[in-house]
Amino acid sequence: MQTALIAAQVGGSISVWSMFAEATFTVKLVMLLLVVASFWSWSIIVQKIIQYRAAKREAEAFDRAFWSGEPLDTLFDSIGAEPSGPSENIFAAGMTEWRRSHREDGGLIPGATARIDRSMDVAIAKEAERLQKGLPVLATVGSTAPFVGLFGTVFGIMNAFIEIAEQQNTNLAVVAPGIAEALLATGLGLMAAIPAVVFYNKLSADSDRLLGGYEAFADEFATILSRQLDS
Repeated sequence: MQTALIAAQVGGSISVWSMFAEATFTVKLVMLLLVVASFWSWSIIVQKIIQYRAAKREAEAFDRAFWSGEPLDTLFDSIGAEPSGPSENIFAAGMTEWRRSHREDGGLIPGATARIDRSMDVAIAKEAERLQKGLPVLATVGSTAPFVGLFGTVFGIMNAFIEIAEQQNTNLAVVAPGIAEALLATGLGLMAAIPAVVFYNKLSADSDRLLGGYEAFADEFATILSRQLDS
C-alpha cells in the first residue's frame, strides 16, 4: 500500500473496485473464489426453481389425466415410449412391468406386485437424483463461504498491520483502506453464503414435497393394480 495511493484514496473515495485492485494476491484469490461461488449458487437456484415449477405443473396435469376415468392402458398408450415428465416416468415404469407380467395366455407371472413396486421405486429414485442434483453445492457454499471470507479478512488485516509497521504510521487514513480491503472478503463470503443457505432449505423442502407426491401416487397406483390382480 503506497503512501501516494493512500493519499489519493483518502482525498477521494474508496470504491469496491479500488479495494479489490489494491488487495494482496491471496485476498484477491479469495474474493474471486467467493464471487464465482456466488454466481454458481445463483445459477443452481434459478435452474432449480424453474425445474421444480415445471415438475409441479406436470404432476398436476398428470394427476388430472390419471383420475379422469380414462382407462390406464389408453393413458399409457397416449404417453408413448418417451414420457415427458417425472410423474409420467413413474406411471410408465409401473405399466411397463404390469404388461410384462402377463403371459401369452392372459395369466400373470407370480410376484407381479413386488416387481411393479420395485420398478416404480427405481423410477422415483432416478427422479430424486435429478431433483436434488446441485443442492449439495448450495449446502457446501452456505457452510464454507463465511470461513473462506474470514480467511481472506484475517490475511488482509495481517498485511495491513505489516504495512503500518513498515510505514511506522498509525494514522486512521493509513489504517482504514487496508482494513476495508480485508473486511470486503468477509462481506463477499456472507453475500455468497446467505442466499445459498436460504434457498438450500427452501429447495430441499420443495424437493421433499415433490418426492412425497410421487411416492403417494406410486402407492395409490400399486393399490389399483393389486386390486385388479385380486379380482
